[in-house]
Amino acid sequence: MKGHVVVAPDKFRGSLTSPEVAAHVAIGLRSAGSGQVPVVRLPVADGGDGTVDAVVASGFTRVEMEVTGPVGELVTAAYAIRDEPGGRVAVIELAEASGLRRLPEGGAPAPLTATSRGTGELMAHAVRHGATRIVLGLGGSACTDGGAGMAQALGVRLLDAAGNDLPPGGIALRDLHTIDVSRRLRGFEVVVASDVDNPLLGPYGAAAVYGPQKGATPGDVAVLEAGLARLAAVAEPGGVAYAMRPGAGAAGGTGFGALAFLEAEIRPGIGYLLDLVDFERHVAGARLVITGEGSIDGQTLRGKAPVGVAAVAARHDVPAVAVCGRRSVSDEELRAAGIEAAYALTDIEPDVRRCMAEAGPLLERLAGRIAAAFTEAGPSR
Repeated sequence: MKGHVVVAPDKFRGSLTSPEVAAHVAIGLRSAGSGQVPVVRLPVADGGDGTVDAVVASGFTRVEMEVTGPVGELVTAAYAIRDEPGGRVAVIELAEASGLRRLPEGGAPAPLTATSRGTGELMAHAVRHGATRIVLGLGGSACTDGGAGMAQALGVRLLDAAGNDLPPGGIALRDLHTIDVSRRLRGFEVVVASDVDNPLLGPYGAAAVYGPQKGATPGDVAVLEAGLARLAAVAEPGGVAYAMRPGAGAAGGTGFGALAFLEAEIRPGIGYLLDLVDFERHVAGARLVITGEGSIDGQTLRGKAPVGVAAVAARHDVPAVAVCGRRSVSDEELRAAGIEAAYALTDIEPDVRRCMAEAGPLLERLAGRIAAAFTEAGPSR
């Protein structure tokens, strides 16, 4: 039996991290009698929740520190760092410091006042410890502040008409009068990794599309839209080039803040992060790639992690299959996206609550099915 198996899943949100998914799949393959087939575990992420976990599993070093959470309390957040030939690279996941999962337990969302400041504090810490390139993963945010808090943590001053620094949150942006970047921390480049292509403003923008997910009422959305529009007008007095760029609306407009204040480059999240962990090298010569995420649905097919993984596998003529909690797309849609088959936990346990609670053991059973279909009986390409 030639070739190895690459296990490269994203997280199962609410159940397992991507390294945990990969570990359970590997156990299932071994238990099914595929112990003689080498298994390479390479958890992946697309810039959202779990990005730091995924790159740490690939060899980055985890750094933890206390930063400002989305509603002002201190939270312990992590980023990942690694020395490379071109300099020190830090991977920072906005959700670690400024995500919905960082809201106090039992606390209500704060759509008007939540801040991205903690993300900027992580970035500043990494730069002061030698990072020359920041990979900023955007997703899962609790804030709609256009990256204002992040920028403030990096030394940008956002001032009202009286010369006072603006308080946290998107609502305060309506009072923005002047931006002072003279004290901004410098000496590093920023690459934004995001699978979101929304602009900053309008019906497909940060406030309209994602504000309600963060607890914003229709009235709150209008207030946030006005604040973001004011931020764009002051940051870009000559036009709206950054505001309309795809990805500017990511993570409550933090994509815009990275463009306008940090001169960032926005890259598709999964493609860039796969390059960062040298994924293509691991796929070369493989017999099979197993990817996946919690729910395989229409969003998956728009370019999320499993489709990105399958695209790399296809370049090497390696079949790709997926594991998931549940799926809502057809076999034909999966094959069109480069995924030969999807194995769902709900195929063997219809109770979704049990699937979430017992995701690990159920994944091991699914891996046994994959072993029977591909690593043992299935043909190599």
